[in-house]
Amino acid sequence: MADTTQHEEAEPVAPTPLEQLAEAHRVGTTFKGWDGEPARVAPETLVTVLAALGVDASSDTAIDSARRDVEDGPWRSVLPALVVVRESDVEPVVLHVPAGADVEFWAVDEDGVHYTGTVGEATDTRSIDGHDVERRQGTLPHALPLGWHTVHARIGGMETSSTFVVTPDRLSTTAALMGSRTWGLMAQLYSVRSSASWGIGDLSDLGQLAQAAAEHGGGFVLVNPLHAAEPVPPVEPSPYLPTTRRYFHPLYLRIEDIPEYARLDDADRARVGALAAGFTEVNTATDMLDRDSSYAAKLEALGLVFAVKRAEQRQHDFDAYRAHQGQGLTDFALWSALAETYPPGAPEWDDVGRPGSPGALQYAERHAARIEFHEWLQWLLDEQLQEAQLEATGAGMPIGVVHDLAVGVHPSGADAWALQHVLASGISVGAPPDMFNQHGQDWSQPPWHPERLAASGYAAFRDMLRNILRHAGGIRVDHILGLFRLWWIPQGAAPGAGAYVYYDHRALIGILVLEAERAGAVVVGEDLGVFEPGVQEYLAERGVFGTSILWFEQDEDGPLAPEAYRKGCLTTVTVHDLPPSAGYLAGEHVVLRERLGLLSRPVAEEQAEDRAVQDKFLALLRERGLLPEGTQDVPRTVEALHAFIAQTPSVLLGVALADAVGERRTQNQPGTNNEYPNWRIPLADADGRAVLVEDLAGNERFASLVASLGLSSDGR
Repeated sequence: MADTTQHEEAEPVAPTPLEQLAEAHRVGTTFKGWDGEPARVAPETLVTVLAALGVDASSDTAIDSARRDVEDGPWRSVLPALVVVRESDVEPVVLHVPAGADVEFWAVDEDGVHYTGTVGEATDTRSIDGHDVERRQGTLPHALPLGWHTVHARIGGMETSSTFVVTPDRLSTTAALMGSRTWGLMAQLYSVRSSASWGIGDLSDLGQLAQAAAEHGGGFVLVNPLHAAEPVPPVEPSPYLPTTRRYFHPLYLRIEDIPEYARLDDADRARVGALAAGFTEVNTATDMLDRDSSYAAKLEALGLVFAVKRAEQRQHDFDAYRAHQGQGLTDFALWSALAETYPPGAPEWDDVGRPGSPGALQYAERHAARIEFHEWLQWLLDEQLQEAQLEATGAGMPIGVVHDLAVGVHPSGADAWALQHVLASGISVGAPPDMFNQHGQDWSQPPWHPERLAASGYAAFRDMLRNILRHAGGIRVDHILGLFRLWWIPQGAAPGAGAYVYYDHRALIGILVLEAERAGAVVVGEDLGVFEPGVQEYLAERGVFGTSILWFEQDEDGPLAPEAYRKGCLTTVTVHDLPPSAGYLAGEHVVLRERLGLLSRPVAEEQAEDRAVQDKFLALLRERGLLPEGTQDVPRTVEALHAFIAQTPSVLLGVALADAVGERRTQNQPGTNNEYPNWRIPLADADGRAVLVEDLAGNERFASLVASLGLSSDGR
């Protein structure tokens, strides 16, 4: 999800006390919209956003009190909630201790090794609640290894502790790729089917897709988020509005690949076969995808397979997986069982308000078998995700499967329930008005509460990353700018009536890099849109690849020359929020937005501007000798666009599978819900015929487009 206005340059303003309080809590008081003009955030928005952060700004007296708390708050805790450092710069830990107190200070790493620290003299003193408190610095050895540690401070008989994280300066996987280049397919997995699919692309299809790309020298396959949706139909079609970002969607399971499937009795095997046969013709249909029918059939089949007694080793593996996942899996499975029983908003949810509540525990005891079923589904997904990655790397891909991480989660989903202690309530995230969405965007997702997340040691963020990266070669972080700041929209307000809330990006990016380093994975950040100076440079410094979309790479003088693109970048021609290139060249993105009422000026003006921009890009292609003068052939033009990005220094090049087969239809139109069939378009060619995974091996258009990149199998 991108907000795509130009770089922000906030005008200086005279801040009010409310605005000063907001800035102290890292809430932005200005922003710039689609027209480039600066605007101040409305006072009522600031009051609501601050309230969501736990700060009372409802009156002048409350504002004055809250401003004093900002200054005194850190002095009331011996240790900060969390410290994140880089391995080459283990900064001192700030302690606040009673004046003159003797302090013991040490750290313990993940293996239980102790590191003794030292505490310096007071650098400042303040009276807090009638007592003198000193600020002192605790220093730890620089030999602390990468990873998650606990720092401890003991004063007299009182001991306190905090999380201490040592992160890599820079991802080593990035450094390893900078000397070569590779290309990869970008695909919406649900839309990519085979003759054996159940109407929706699955993890077996993912393995085949990776092999098809590898045969042409592809190094990775980037797929849409595979996060879990609702546990039973109907399910949310958007992969960017999941119920959880830690666990995966059972819709993507291939039933026939489950070992216990082979042990079904004749009657149950026949029933599963009949369910599968019902999708034989559906796999080649090109109208809207029907997730609900596919999922309902798979759930019935999975229920039959679940009833099969597992072999001793299989049961041992399942038990080991459950133990490894711990409370997170238990909570997700409990929510899944609850959500099967009670619809969102039902009064019964009041009795199971949060994990560990008496009502939740009673429900879990009564429905233990169903909870185990949902844990079992995640185990199967873990196995099939591992197999897909092994197929990709076994076919020669240096990276393999790259997962996409959505910005947030459904407000009524599993994470919103299980992680409510680290999420902000009464708020959703989105984007302010920009040139592509002139009314702004509301993604209806609750954001991380920055202070509560830090106080929890970022455990939920860490565990989410670990699970996604268990069997992956990389992760694409959608709207990675959200790790720096997010556009918070008060519940019930228009998308433009929000404010930016800033996060501790050094902690979030550091943890992201640490977990990717441990997994041996690459990280791609979708860094399009509004950002402050230094953001892209900081990401590059930490080894996070950026994102470049050809149509967005322009300045006031026109399209950028390929030499001006970034090296540490995933560069592509298009993206899922735009039509495939054939449709984009026809201006279908403008026509669609006009039809859906998303334009703020006459369609003729939009079309004229879009045509002018396209003409400049095509002129540059001709200037570079990539497109013959007067060429009107769409496939040839699309190939020329890809030959152009191959002239950039970017080490990762992405080819949309839709472009490779000639698809024209848009997967997603931002700013819409049911007004357009977002995320429900199956893969088809230029003639509207379904394209199956097994068709790619002999697909001439696919082979020709990949060849236009001019990369050999070794990336040269």
